Amino acid sequence: MAPILYTRSEMAYLARRAAITLGPAIIKNHLTIRALTVRGAQGVTLGVIAAYIVLIAILWNIPYVRYVLWPFKMLVIAFHEFSHALASTCTGGRVDSISLDPHEGGVTHMRGGNSAITLPAGYLGSSLIGMLLTFCGFDIVASKVASIVLGVCFLFTLWWGKKDWLTVGTILAAVGLLVGFWFIAHAEPLRYLVLFIGVMSSLYSVWDICDDLILRKVNSSDASQFAKRYGGSSQCWGVVWSVVSVLFMAAGIVAGIAAFPETSAQQKSD
Repeated sequence: MAPILYTRSEMAYLARRAAITLGPAIIKNHLTIRALTVRGAQGVTLGVIAAYIVLIAILWNIPYVRYVLWPFKMLVIAFHEFSHALASTCTGGRVDSISLDPHEGGVTHMRGGNSAITLPAGYLGSSLIGMLLTFCGFDIVASKVASIVLGVCFLFTLWWGKKDWLTVGTILAAVGLLVGFWFIAHAEPLRYLVLFIGVMSSLYSVWDICDDLILRKVNSSDASQFAKRYGGSSQCWGVVWSVVSVLFMAAGIVAGIAAFPETSAQQKSD
């Protein structure tokens, strides 16, 4: 039987048909295997995330005991203010300074920029950072990369907040913690530190919005300012931003499970 010969255009057509026919099935099977299979190390990470959520929720609401979270709260607030500053810079604004307040949180002094972007950027930006840190917290090498990126973000925050001692002290303490954990037990403690910061940053908007709009009703909150300028109620915008924050965190967890199936031993070897 003589061999069947195809022209180049016919070969390209057959390849496209094969991709159209088999592609969805291959992708579906691959995603099902990678995304829905929770291995041993991933199960431990999910358990740690659940423990972090419960621990942070308890400590956040207990008087006096809540001060245990104060250094990490200041760090997450730095993420919040950094996101405001970055959004302002990207939309043509100018950042004068960033300052952190041990009682009221933080403030970014900026001029210009698009307020429709800069106002929600604080909560949504810190939630996005939390999502990425949660994702990287599933793997040791990814956590190392995340710590380097965090260092770069800290440098910008340090520049904008160079006149505020609390901002400078918080950033330097965070950098020292990251560097110290890098060299302990193949950087496995660094992974759990990155994961903790990621979880707290992801859920910060939820807890802070509850504090500002439900418990204390702070009129100067980002959601209140956004509602005054663009309509709606501050509670409505707060709920929307909170839901987005939770969805960001869920996306980071699912992506971490899908991307890092290695065992703890394999991660240490890598």
